[in-house]
Amino acid sequence: MDLKRKLEILADAAKYDASCASSGSDKRNSLGGKGVGSTEGMGICHSYAPDGRCISLLKILLTNACLYDCLYCVNRSSSNTPRARFTVEEVVALTLNFYRRNYIEGLFLSSGIIRSPDYTMEQLVRVAKTLREVHDFRGYIHLKTIPDASDDLLAEAGRYADRLSINVELPTEQSLGALAPEKDAWAIRRSMGRMRLKLDEAKDARRAKAAAPRFAPGGQSTQMIIGADPSSDADILKLSENLYGAYKLRRVYYSAFSPIPDASKTLPPAAPPLVREHRLYQADWLMRHYGFDLPEILTGAEGDGNLPLDVDPKLAWALKHREFFPVDLNSASREALLRVPGLGTKAVRRILEARRHRALRHDDLSRLRVPVKKVEPWVVLTDFKPRVLEAANLRARLTPEPAQLSLF
Repeated sequence: MDLKRKLEILADAAKYDASCASSGSDKRNSLGGKGVGSTEGMGICHSYAPDGRCISLLKILLTNACLYDCLYCVNRSSSNTPRARFTVEEVVALTLNFYRRNYIEGLFLSSGIIRSPDYTMEQLVRVAKTLREVHDFRGYIHLKTIPDASDDLLAEAGRYADRLSINVELPTEQSLGALAPEKDAWAIRRSMGRMRLKLDEAKDARRAKAAAPRFAPGGQSTQMIIGADPSSDADILKLSENLYGAYKLRRVYYSAFSPIPDASKTLPPAAPPLVREHRLYQADWLMRHYGFDLPEILTGAEGDGNLPLDVDPKLAWALKHREFFPVDLNSASREALLRVPGLGTKAVRRILEARRHRALRHDDLSRLRVPVKKVEPWVVLTDFKPRVLEAANLRARLTPEPAQLSLF
């Protein structure tokens, strides 16, 4: 098989992994897709570096052949899909050629399981090691780690990669056992725990000596598939909260289930609405950046434990806690301002800086790039008080059109 055909197959096979991309995409097609899929043709995707820069990555699998038969995976062993496999040298050459032409700034590399977890991990590590040590590659590298690979391989991977990740795949151990019987939830957790220990050890060593070897400075991340099993948003977010606390993950990514050819009848016949994935990302941001506890977020959930699809989780919380409002933009704390629907972290920073110089008025909102109509019902200013509206009317007024969805 020629290299171009391999790239077509293995770039397309990598498109379902969201753990190197942002939320909000509406396609999973490696040609002409947005966010999770390729944006420049075969294998080029947009991602974010540890310092927040948006970068382009070559996103591929080493191979889409796999020993495992996970029912939700298009690359499962029983799938009738074209197979391909890169050699280590081919991945290195592709990465360097794209990098030298300024098409990419780094590499995201995953793989199906070949022979054994250790053999597969050794192949992935060889790619990163060759790029760094032989070719002095300075770009970003994200490697998928394989559960139950040896400690030595994990340590070597962290030496050469900027970020490591291992997918928990599904929200519950029961679902993983039913849909991916060869995978072990506890083996995944053990690998995450070992990775956290190595990250902590590397940080302690660098505090003592700046020249100490690094270990995956971008931390570790994971991905969950949403909608392939009956788990509610509450189940998903409880697992995320646990993963952030226990393993200090940098990110949990949520990927809406995509129906696959010749799928098992165990799987749902249709994909969940992508807005559900979006709501989970919003709730995740509330936990990580806005000071919300999970029980607070879930007070706005429906009776089945799922977040409402018509309003974002911060607005759902605000509608249930009208006693917290209105918030005075001229005197409220940063923590209180972050709970106002429509105010993101950057808007709050601008408000705090502006009010040091003078009292804020209604006209200042637009100058501070605040979404006026969304914020008005919840705030007090020197010359403005909100009109009292019933919760139902307020919800209808603030429910956005589907095309207007965004992170706060």
